[in-house]
Amino acid sequence: MQAYFIKRIGLLFFTLFGITVVSFVILQLAPGSPIDAKMGRSAEGSLSDRSAISEEQRLQLLKEFNLDKPIHEQYLLWVGKIVRLDFGTSFNDRRPVIDKIAERIPVSLTFGLSSILVALLIGIPLGLFSGARQNSLWDRGIAFAVIAMYSLPTYVVGILLLTFFAGPEFLDIFPLGGIQSDDYQYLSGFEQIADRLSHFLLPCICYSLGTLAFITQQQRASILEVLNQDYVRTARAKGLSETKVFLKHAFRNSLIPIVTIIGAMIPSILGGGVIVESLFSIPGLGLLAFDALLQRDYPVIMANFTIVAFLSLFGIFLSDLLYVLVDPRIDFEGR
Repeated sequence: MQAYFIKRIGLLFFTLFGITVVSFVILQLAPGSPIDAKMGRSAEGSLSDRSAISEEQRLQLLKEFNLDKPIHEQYLLWVGKIVRLDFGTSFNDRRPVIDKIAERIPVSLTFGLSSILVALLIGIPLGLFSGARQNSLWDRGIAFAVIAMYSLPTYVVGILLLTFFAGPEFLDIFPLGGIQSDDYQYLSGFEQIADRLSHFLLPCICYSLGTLAFITQQQRASILEVLNQDYVRTARAKGLSETKVFLKHAFRNSLIPIVTIIGAMIPSILGGGVIVESLFSIPGLGLLAFDALLQRDYPVIMANFTIVAFLSLFGIFLSDLLYVLVDPRIDFEGR
């Protein structure tokens, strides 16, 4: 198994290299550039009446940010910095990209991890409960709720939450956005916790609702499939109680599809909240990436691409590790 994981780690970095190459080339070939944006030039190439910088300043900026070099030279210079964990300098405000990302990571990490934990802690038991009571009234009610939650787009859920729970026309019990109130520093310790929770609750629901519905449905389908396996029938024929059959023989094997889903959810911890962060004005990585795309801030965009790509590959790698823990029969060396 050790040899297998060494190969997987090598493949991880090779795949990451390929992803960054493709992302870098596509980004460079896209219409417009940060320099054109500063000059007031549109993506089609036409200039507005007012230009923020002169042509001389434009040429100077192109040289400063290495945009006057061929694409392959730009990429090699960028990779040389990435090896030293240097994502470069933002074209927009000249700040180090790593500093801008470091400021946003705690916010995105808090919402991302919380939404995944909520989805897992509620979705797995709910799916098991629904599967154990197949075709019952409870099962049909849960199935209806899951379909409703999964079919609603994230931005619709966010707008509904803001309208009914934060808008002055209805309940108005939660703030409209942000992660803390303007007078946060003047509040007592308990009031600060309550203030953070009030800002946290609606975005967390919006983050986790779709994932919760998906996990519930997958867990239900998985447990039903496992309960129809021959070894489960054999355990029942031996006289084991239904509870023991369910918990000891069926439950663990039913988690294998969920392990795959967990690996796929890893990138969303930091990079999956663009819509939610925009709706609720949350200063996270998603909103940073969105603003960077509008401003054509190449270093920030590439930094986000790289982080999300690494998390995606790490999620696949983590799924392989969890497979062995869930089902010891899995052997990656083929023995």
